[in-house]
Amino acid sequence: MSQPAITTHEQPIILSLENSGMCGSIALTARNQCLAEYSLTSKITHSKRLLGSIDFIMQESQLNWSDIDAIAVSLGPGSFTGLRIGLSTAKGLVMATGKQLLGVSSLEALALQVRYTDKLICPIIDARKKEVYAAFYRPKHGKLHSVSAQMAVTPQDLSQQINEPVIFIGDGGVLYKEMLTEKLGELASFAAPEIYFPRASAIGQLAQLNWQADNFLDPISAVPTYIRPSDAELM
Repeated sequence: MSQPAITTHEQPIILSLENSGMCGSIALTARNQCLAEYSLTSKITHSKRLLGSIDFIMQESQLNWSDIDAIAVSLGPGSFTGLRIGLSTAKGLVMATGKQLLGVSSLEALALQVRYTDKLICPIIDARKKEVYAAFYRPKHGKLHSVSAQMAVTPQDLSQQINEPVIFIGDGGVLYKEMLTEKLGELASFAAPEIYFPRASAIGQLAQLNWQADNFLDPISAVPTYIRPSDAELM
């Protein structure tokens, strides 16, 4: 028999959406606990599978919308199309249910997955056009401290900013591993390729911190974090 959901200001239940890349991910989290997570890499677009996936995870978790306190979404950077779909879906759900909206960086969600390290963390996402999205985070006692702005940069220029041991995580690290190793030598290490994508459960964990800080988004004005302009904007 399922236990009733426990919801307090300190322990909200958050539905999280992560659609910044090819692997879509959805999770239900409470404080320090992942209640459910569903990730899928598929040729089916996010727009066609997202609502069905949300319905599936809600049913399997035996939770109702009345149990959910907030909806969190990955704001990017990442795929422009995926980010728009994710945020639009989250906005629609928030407006339909009256829940709070929370936004989280996909780079920070990646970094969270290797936070128990003594090295500088560099989440790195393929931005195409021979660039990557990246940032630097310093872990301390399992928490992340941002030490740079999010950036769109060539892997070569990124490597020139590094002068200490660093761990890369993300599909950009997989794609440019050989070049980064050549440039950085023993300073560079790489997270397992199996965790190259930001997980919705990590989005949910970071969203819990935003909840506690009352750091909510306005569903009308919230926009994705693209970092660089889209091709359409450049035309």
